[in-house]
Amino acid sequence: MYHRIIRNDILRSKLITLTTTIFVAAAAMLVSLSAILVVNLSGAIDTLMKQAKTPHFMQMHSGDIDTVRLADFAERNSHVDEFQMIEFLNVDGAKIVIDGKSLAENIQDNGFSTQSKKFDYLLDLDGNVINVSDGEIYVPVGYMKDGTAKVGDKVVIDRKKFTVAGFLRDSQMNSLLASSKRFLVSENDYAAIKDVGWIEYLIEFRLKDLSEIGAFETDYTSAGLEANGPTITYPLFKMLNAISDGLMIAVILLVSVLVVAITLMCIRFTLLAKIEDDYREIGVMKAIGLRVSDIKKIYLVKYAVIAAIGCILGLTLSFVFRGMLLENIRLYMGKSENSSFALLFGIIGILLVFFAIIVYVNGVLKRFRKISAAEAIRFGTSQEKNVGAKRFNLSANRLFNTNVFLGIKDVLARKKLYTTMLAVLIISAFIIIVPQNLYNTISSKSFITYMGIGNSDLRIDIQQTDNISEKASEIIKAMSNDRAISKYTLLTTKTFKVKTEDGSEERIKIELGDHSIFPVEYSQGRAPIAEDEIALSAMNAEELSKKVGDILTLVIEGKEKKFTVSGIYSDITNGGKTAKAVFSDNSADIMWYIIYAELSDQSLIDSKISQYAERFYYAKVADIDEYIEQTYGSTISSLEVASFVAIAVALMITVLVTLLFMKLLVAKDRYSIAVIKSLGFTNLDITIQYVARSVFVLIIGIVVGTILANTLGEVLASMVILSFGASSFEFIVNPLCAYLLCPLMMICSVLIATIIGSSSAGQIKISENMKE
Repeated sequence: MYHRIIRNDILRSKLITLTTTIFVAAAAMLVSLSAILVVNLSGAIDTLMKQAKTPHFMQMHSGDIDTVRLADFAERNSHVDEFQMIEFLNVDGAKIVIDGKSLAENIQDNGFSTQSKKFDYLLDLDGNVINVSDGEIYVPVGYMKDGTAKVGDKVVIDRKKFTVAGFLRDSQMNSLLASSKRFLVSENDYAAIKDVGWIEYLIEFRLKDLSEIGAFETDYTSAGLEANGPTITYPLFKMLNAISDGLMIAVILLVSVLVVAITLMCIRFTLLAKIEDDYREIGVMKAIGLRVSDIKKIYLVKYAVIAAIGCILGLTLSFVFRGMLLENIRLYMGKSENSSFALLFGIIGILLVFFAIIVYVNGVLKRFRKISAAEAIRFGTSQEKNVGAKRFNLSANRLFNTNVFLGIKDVLARKKLYTTMLAVLIISAFIIIVPQNLYNTISSKSFITYMGIGNSDLRIDIQQTDNISEKASEIIKAMSNDRAISKYTLLTTKTFKVKTEDGSEERIKIELGDHSIFPVEYSQGRAPIAEDEIALSAMNAEELSKKVGDILTLVIEGKEKKFTVSGIYSDITNGGKTAKAVFSDNSADIMWYIIYAELSDQSLIDSKISQYAERFYYAKVADIDEYIEQTYGSTISSLEVASFVAIAVALMITVLVTLLFMKLLVAKDRYSIAVIKSLGFTNLDITIQYVARSVFVLIIGIVVGTILANTLGEVLASMVILSFGASSFEFIVNPLCAYLLCPLMMICSVLIATIIGSSSAGQIKISENMKE
């Protein structure tokens, strides 16, 4: 019996059934995709780092090195399992020519290495340790992705020719956020090009117990070993590998949660509409003695069938789209060992959606207990009590057209009925605005100030060169005489020792100079101004257990000097562990210089980059816009696509929900529509009244949705941005898009859907709907 009733019911309401199934399928697909992507990403990263045997602790170092002392330290330290030192040959991008094009404009520190002997292996795209032959070169996989190189291309390094034999995965330097990229060559070829660049050492350790990284880092610092460069640990390598795809997954997860909420509301719409259509039949069934549980079962089984079909369709669609979304993960990190678990978690996500729908439908059907059999048979629709808008009288109306007034009055009189539609429109506005704001923020030039980098037109890096101070002074002198440059600053990075709470010493990299000219964003406090002030990166502040106003003790020229923490800022550079101060020092060795400059005429940026890069060949000259593109380019592109997809999804939801809601209203209002028709209102008047209701609810939805997007949405986005290393975050909003284009698109969608959805009101006949 149930089978026949449900089949006939579905055939009678094909559109509503199809719409509901689509919503369920979309929700199930997004939830399943989120689960599959999360498990695959984490599994792929673990697999890559296991195959490559990623170091647990790595210290980059430029300058003289005592290999005997390092080996002795590794031998004596109880935490160390394996130790090795790898040479990384830094080569100027202009000297690296791939298929006739140089890497002169590439901001990465491109260098060459040989295959590791013990761990930190460079892998091919099948996950195997690469054995490279003479004359061959393996190129970072990122350069395959952006089209810089392909297999068979010729690579020239200062007249030495190579052939691209393949591409490599580097568990340390895969990410665009890792500022260095390793090319792999044979030992003979490495010896042949060794004089082309300068050597940086990668001092690497594998520990017996990964949880002892903190203790080992303290031991390394206390031993006074080489540390002229960034210090990076295993958790940071893992985070760098996860960021780009992790951000995409976070957006999908957010949208999936919101679509599930909207799906439940749409099911409520369709269910209420169906109950209105069947109101008299429900009354008859109650009158002939059917139990409420039996009547509920008819509807519950129908929605269980729809939910099951939708969930199966969603799971199928997730398999269709997962390949495309997993493509980047598989390219950079390979296949996950947890792929079978990914399927399991995807199915679990589907089941959660299914049971959520069943529980929700069961809750909505409880209203059957309140239906009076006599009232249902007599009127054929539910009789609502209009308790609102008592003071909102037509006779006192001076502001609105009569039809607009009646539409607004109906919303105020039946607030409960319109609450569900309002909630859906709020969520739709939220789905449109949040990804758009997130994209605008990350693609904005000022976003780098959340990353510990000053917002300027030019950035010049000087490192690994002889007479570094004289060369920096030469550039500063040129800038001071360059009328095109409106302001500039020189920042010097040096390493000092800092006293920890337990009395031990650790190394800390401090950037010295004027930090007020090109400031970064501070999550707490401000930039250092006085000689005895210091600002800490969020990671350093956490490790040193310091907050604004606390005292930090540095060891300078063998003497302890106290500094007050003036501020805490976000940073992704140099492993996220940096500090900023303004005091002068001539004792510590200079690690590197960074020069920021701003031009009075923005159109001169390209020519100035070329001019300074050619004149000061030993420095790396970059346009900040190019820096952003090369660092966050793939992430920005992914977010742009995600934001447009979110807009399309939200508008589709808005149209479908408005159509369903109009059907519900027209079904409920058959009697009142017949009455106002008898009073002389035309079909156009009735359409205008329904449009007024929709637009009134929409305006409230857009206002509330926009406020939530810029408050709650900013909080949710900041949780995602924390994965970048940013401890402070504010949306950068495009007013034209957020406050004009998005609302206009929603208004047009609602208007079209309302006109189509309320068109059936014109077919209601007075004689058939005013009978008692």
